[in-house]
Amino acid sequence: MNGTIQIRGARENNLKNISLDIPKHKLVVVTGPSGSGKSTLAMDTLQRECQRQYMESMGMVSDSVSKPKVDSIQGLSPSISVGQHLTNRNPRSTIGTVTDIYTLMRILYAKLGERPCPACGAQVAPAVGEEPAKLVSDEEDTGYNEKVACSSCGHQLDKLTMSHFSFNKPEGACEECSGLGHVATLNTDRVFDSEKSVRDGGVRFWSGMYIDYNVSILKAAASHYRLPFDENAPLASYDPAMLDLLYYGAESEAFTSRMPDMKPPKSVTQGKFEGVVTGIWRRYNEKGGESGEAALFRQNSCGSCGGAKLKKESRQVTVNGKAIHEVSAQALGDSLDWLESVKAGLSEDEEQLVGPLVYDMSIRLKRIIDTGLTYMSLDRPIVTLSGGEAQRLRLASILGSGLTGVLYILDEPTVGLHARDTSGLIEVMKQLRDLGNTVLVIEHDEDVMRAADHIVDIGPGAGTQGGEVVGQGSLQQLIGQPESITGAIFRDRNARAPRHNRRSGNGHHLTIHEAHLRNLKGFTAAFPLGCLISVTGVSGSGKSTLLFDLLAASGPDQPTPEGCGRITGWEEAGSLIMVDQTPLSRMQRSNIATYTDVYTHLRNWYASFPEAKAAGLTAKHFSFNTAGGRCEECQGLGVVPIHMHFLPEIEVRCPACRGRRFKDEVLAVTYEGYSISDLLDMSIEESVSLLGSQKKMKETLQLLTEVGLGYLQWGQSLSTLSGGEGQRIKLAKQLSKKTSQHTVYLLDEPSTGLHPGDVEQLKVLLNKLVDAGNTVIVVEHNLELISDSDWIIDIGPEGGEGGGELVAEGTPEQVAACSRSHTGRYLKELL
Repeated sequence: MNGTIQIRGARENNLKNISLDIPKHKLVVVTGPSGSGKSTLAMDTLQRECQRQYMESMGMVSDSVSKPKVDSIQGLSPSISVGQHLTNRNPRSTIGTVTDIYTLMRILYAKLGERPCPACGAQVAPAVGEEPAKLVSDEEDTGYNEKVACSSCGHQLDKLTMSHFSFNKPEGACEECSGLGHVATLNTDRVFDSEKSVRDGGVRFWSGMYIDYNVSILKAAASHYRLPFDENAPLASYDPAMLDLLYYGAESEAFTSRMPDMKPPKSVTQGKFEGVVTGIWRRYNEKGGESGEAALFRQNSCGSCGGAKLKKESRQVTVNGKAIHEVSAQALGDSLDWLESVKAGLSEDEEQLVGPLVYDMSIRLKRIIDTGLTYMSLDRPIVTLSGGEAQRLRLASILGSGLTGVLYILDEPTVGLHARDTSGLIEVMKQLRDLGNTVLVIEHDEDVMRAADHIVDIGPGAGTQGGEVVGQGSLQQLIGQPESITGAIFRDRNARAPRHNRRSGNGHHLTIHEAHLRNLKGFTAAFPLGCLISVTGVSGSGKSTLLFDLLAASGPDQPTPEGCGRITGWEEAGSLIMVDQTPLSRMQRSNIATYTDVYTHLRNWYASFPEAKAAGLTAKHFSFNTAGGRCEECQGLGVVPIHMHFLPEIEVRCPACRGRRFKDEVLAVTYEGYSISDLLDMSIEESVSLLGSQKKMKETLQLLTEVGLGYLQWGQSLSTLSGGEGQRIKLAKQLSKKTSQHTVYLLDEPSTGLHPGDVEQLKVLLNKLVDAGNTVIVVEHNLELISDSDWIIDIGPEGGEGGGELVAEGTPEQVAACSRSHTGRYLKELL
């Protein structure tokens, strides 16, 4: 028993009373089709029981963490789960600050920094020979009143402290941008169209009743101030004072300076108008850039610090010839090289002072580089990381803890990694295992499966079709097991002939000329229309910059974005539909039924039943978002939060409605015995027999099943979906909108989170789109999907500064023949 975790009778969610032994102190992969029950086994059963037993051992009442539906689990260890959801949304947090590397660098610069004397310009050397540097808080880091004299002219300078290099403290932060490095400016061209009237779209985002509401206030304000106002005249014809009123509002300085003797209206009905621009800025500042209008703002580099975030005095301090902001902006590999040269040049006294500090920084940097993040920089904001990147960064930190005897549960850490970088991540997981830990990884990547000591294959299908252990052992052993779904994929793949009938397109191209944004080196890339195109390259090579910052920022009627010469071919390309991996919603109330508009039809349908009409129930009563029919104890969520003191808040089933969301009279209305709550608890696939005859819902049902999401429940919160699942829901929603013209679909790693079997299904869907006369461009690392493309644009060869070149373009066979291409090397093996 000491060597295994023994699970007996697990039946949480779709698990079918399974029993299995998981070897401890090994690298174990749990795989299987999307929705087969992998996460239920790893997260909802193992992880939850670990938490429950831990709390019980601490003498805490563990009723709040309910026991998972399992007869017994023996041999558990303390567990740490590393998921893909970003928890840190602070715009000031960077890779350097969350790993403490930047904190250590601030000590290094405070101890060894050289700077020019403001009086004579001579270099002022650091005062070395104090006690060794140690990690202290900014509060303990005194030295504000201490002085250092210039050896040339005797001028007194403040002694350098850690705070001088912090962009979060007044001593170090640039005054103009408050240490953010950028300033937001509102792009008024995207807000107003001066050729149109307020009635016809002069304020671009006003529509319908909102126009009526605002026009009535503007009329009252114009009357109050005796200003001419014609709601049907173009904005360009407005009196300057009326324009200021529209833009900035009745209480703004811009407007009141024109009307110094008049008191502003007291109420909205009397004309107290906020101003369009003023309102946008208020919402933007309140929501920290996450307002719906964030897209109207341009983030420009701060004019004072140029994006460095620090004051001029701090930017002038150097160690080994480089300022702290310059080291922070380099790729991590370059920062490590700089650190090694600092180490090599330390005198004996300096070695005493900062030696251990430099060593610690080197170790931390190497760990992050080993997880495949070489191309990142220390100043990279945490909010810009993908789920996979955030998870790998956390892995690097965990490795430094040196814990043993822990069960680590990782959720697809290879997401967003090129095949070339996966080997480094595998080494990190093996290091964790070799420290005496059990590493359990939910994963679909073939290289990780080959490296695993043991694989648990869950299947055979998704949702109710899954939940069984269909194979166990090494990948070779799975291939020999007839029941194993994963084994079957690899068996069939070996027998399958590669595809050679590549589409040549419709003769037109969409071309980005002289792309030079960020690390792009001024190349021109042409995308043949009417093809399935993969844009490939190692992480950080410039793929997303090319596609999402240049191509997606342009369009049929958009100006050329900064960062390239021009973009041609839109007149033939038609419209652009972008489907990326940004979260669909962070609101717990948004679920799959509401997002796909199926819930609107469901509510109307249930409200039309005779028993609903007899009870006086309308569509509103079947909404869990408004008062009326919903349970008010949980406000229609079905769960209530419980505060856990020093542990994260958890949710438990609502005691009033027992998780059913609605009042009893609403639940009494049923179709074939199913209430609206029962339907929300059903998977999309299960509901086909009930809803398939409903014309308004039928197509959405088919599309969600086609994109491989039939296993999801209608009532599942959007905040629980992975990036890949969210992207496929967006894809289904876009496909439900019929377009007659040629469309360019731009997708960001659509294979994320997909089992090899599901990738086959995705290929069918993408090829269907292309065969219908469209163009599909994907950013991809999945070699199966890349090898199935008609055309490849490979960027690299490396990440960061070592990338940004067009390494190869052509069919998969042509790219496989390019010796410089990392993608080509792996494609050659596959083809």
